[in-house]
Formats: sequence, structure tokens, C-alpha cells
Amino acid sequence: MTKAIMIQGAGSNVGKSMLVAGIARACVRRGLSVAPFKPQNMSNNAAVTADGGEIGRAQALQALACGLAPVIDMNPVLLKPETDIGAQVIVQGQRVATLKARDYGKHKATLLPAVLDSFHRLAQGRDLIIVEGAGSPAEVNLRAGDIANMGFAAAAGVPVVLIGDIDRGGVIAQMVGTHAVLPDDDLAFIKGYAINKFRGDPTLFADGMDIITARTGWTPLGIIPWFADAWKLPAEDVMDIKSRKGGAIRIAVPRLNRIANFDDLDPLSGTPGVSVEIIEAGRPLPADADLVILPGSKSTIADLAHFRAQGWDIDLAAHIRRGGHVLGICGGYQMLGQTIADPDGIEGPARSVAGLGHLDVATVMQPHKRLALSQAVYLASGDAVSGYEIHMGATTGPDCARAWLSLDGRGEGAASPNGRIMGCYLHGLFSADAFRSAFFAQLGKPVAAYGYDAQVEKTLDALADHLEQHLDIDTLLTLAGPVISPDRATQAPG
Repeated sequence: MTKAIMIQGAGSNVGKSMLVAGIARACVRRGLSVAPFKPQNMSNNAAVTADGGEIGRAQALQALACGLAPVIDMNPVLLKPETDIGAQVIVQGQRVATLKARDYGKHKATLLPAVLDSFHRLAQGRDLIIVEGAGSPAEVNLRAGDIANMGFAAAAGVPVVLIGDIDRGGVIAQMVGTHAVLPDDDLAFIKGYAINKFRGDPTLFADGMDIITARTGWTPLGIIPWFADAWKLPAEDVMDIKSRKGGAIRIAVPRLNRIANFDDLDPLSGTPGVSVEIIEAGRPLPADADLVILPGSKSTIADLAHFRAQGWDIDLAAHIRRGGHVLGICGGYQMLGQTIADPDGIEGPARSVAGLGHLDVATVMQPHKRLALSQAVYLASGDAVSGYEIHMGATTGPDCARAWLSLDGRGEGAASPNGRIMGCYLHGLFSADAFRSAFFAQLGKPVAAYGYDAQVEKTLDALADHLEQHLDIDTLLTLAGPVISPDRATQAPG
């Protein structure tokens, strides 16, 4: 019988995604068949799946922890913010609408059947489904129509373990406060709790655990110390990307308002001798950068305006005059061209805007989104590259004659005549160890070799070891409940 347990947080960024990945790896090592599931995610950092859709990248990492290829059922609803008040809605891997937050609030309850459909399909033949919540169940103002936390738990009959974050302070209030505001029907689903991100001697919080247990009646599952190697795993948020200080090679990445699919940066941040610096709004691009990477964007035209508003267009031109190198990936590639046209108003009003003008190419936005896992070859060295495409534009022009990748038998990307400015649509390039070494060698900046994928696997194992030591996984598994049909899942388990 398939069982399920749901990991919810007393707030955002309590470490749910990483905990699900670590618990999943620990359970797989115990011989269980495990799959991750997140009913609703909000992220512009997406992964392309083998079955032709897109899901949150955190679920792709959790799938890796389970030894599985990512599939759309692992994250049936993905919200990709395009503005401060609106987002693209992805349902079971495919774009269905762009809605304002208020309109989505009215619409989300209609998505529950698709969420349950994916959950039950994913559960077939598995021993365990580990479900990740989103935000906090204490946001009771959002409970009506909820599909991300208690709304899903109640509909699917899944027991819940609540995670508190002691690093931000007030963890007793987080936990007891959640207990205080939840209605009884929802409280009945919470069976246990754990405290995450503890620094120092965990025994010093023993009295705190006793207070939480007495006030809530929940089963304590442990105090989890800070996991120092978390930075070695793919980042869920761009601000989680860590650089090696003092690296001989300095890479500058302007933080766009709607930065998307920045997983290209993860392998670089771990490369010995390389420093990846995220440049915040209001700061200039550093004059001594060896490489400027323009990353992907969910709203290319709006982010291009933001780029100019920071004066980064002037900084980039100066960087190029000094002989610096530039790489644009996806939306960043589009920005480097002469024009970006949006005749159908995909990103807002129908319009055409001038690009940065550093590549002789032009982009036309198109309604169809290309989603593909792709195999390519780096033409300069012949090294193989595995990556993915996720974009809604087509780019053409004279500089495309200097394609620097071969993808499915065709040229991909563009380069300036001197080769110092490059762009392409293929994400995930730098995960390939041989390509990464060859790319920097071409720049005249050789880097030390290291195995990125091997490091991720090693870190997942270390995370599982960490949780085996500090989280009562045996008791957590006893709290998991059987996956039952939707028509029987409205009563609290146990």
C-alpha cells in the first residue's frame, strides 16, 4: 500500500524543499520506492520534464534524490510570476493562462481535480509519496480554495509534519501560533513537528521542544542542525547561490526582476577559483569582471527596461570595450540583440523594442513555448552538452551564422565577429564538466576540473546522513498515512 506524508512549514523558506530531498534520499537508501510531490509551487526556476512539460526545479532535485526522472505529476500547478500582481499558470506541465493574483485566488479551487489526478497517478506502484507544502498553513486568510497546504491535505487525506525555522527567531511562536489559528479540522492532520536550521548545541533547545509539545500535542521528531553543505545543491532562489570568495575568475550576473532558470549558475558557483557575484539593483556591474552573464527572464522586455534603468547597459558597453566577455542565455540572449518584437502581446502590450545591440540578431516573441530536453555539441571542442530549452521566442540574424553549438543537427546560438559576445537558448550548459572546462579555456581563463553531478549526488547522501542523525525518520514513517481515493479523503487520518 502506498503511503504519504506532507511536509509543511510554519513560514516560507524554512527549508522544506531541502528536507524533502534529504528524507527522500534516506528512504530510498532503505529500499523504498519514493516520489516527491508539490501540489502548487511558485517559481520562475523551472525544469523541463521527460514527458514534455515543466515543473519547479526544487521538485526536479527531489526527483534526483529519489533516483527518478522528473515528470509533470510531481508538481501539477506551477505559478511563474510575470509582474508583481500576475503570473503564468502552468497546469500539469503546460501553460494555460496568465492571471492576476486576485483572479487566481478565485480560480485555484478549480485546479484541485488536476492536482489530485496527478497525486494519485504518481502514487501508483510507489511505497511512499513525500508531499511538500507551500508557504504556511497559518495563512488562514487563504484557506478557502487552498490546494497548497491544508486544502490538499484534507482533500487527499495526508498526515502533516510541520517544520519550524529557528534561525529566523521566534520558533516557539511559529509553532504554537500555527496551532492557535488553525481550525480543528485542519489541526487534526498535523501529527508531528521538527525544528530546522539550528546553530550550536541542539540540547539547549530541549525545554523549547517540551513547551511546543505541551502546547500542541504534536509528536516531536527532532532538532535539525544547520546543514553547511546546502550551498552545493542546486539553488531554489537566486539569493541562495553562493560564490567562492577571492576566485581568480570573476563572473557578474545582474539580478533581473523576473530572473528565470538561473540553475545555469549552480555549477559555476561551485567551480574552484570562480566567483559568481549576483549584482543587485542600484549597484554597477563590476569593472574587473571577466565574464558577464545575462540570465534567463520570465518577462524579457520588462527586464530589459529594468536593466537599462540601473545603468547596466552603460556598464556592459564599457565591459565590452575593455575586452570583457558576455554570455546571454535565453532571455539574456534576446536582450543582446538588435530588437525584440512582441506582435501578439505575449508579455504585455504588443510592441517592438530596441535591444542592447551587441549581437546582430533579432527576436520575435511567439505564442508557442518550446519545451525540450536537448543534446548538443560545443563546436569549439567537440564536447557533448545536455541541457534544456524553455522559451517563447525565435531569434535570427547574421550572427547566428556563427553558431557555437550543434543541437539536433542544427546550429544553435550566435556570436559576435570577435567571439567575445555569445548567446544561446540552451540552459544547463555548465553542468557538463568537459564543456565547462573547454568554455573557460576558450576565454583564456582555464578552471580546475571538478565533477558537478557527482558533487550533487555526494551532497544528497550527506544530507540524508545528516537527517538520519537528527530527524526521527522511523517515527516519521509511522506517521505516514495510506493514499486513499479522493471521495474518502475528507476526514483527518488516524
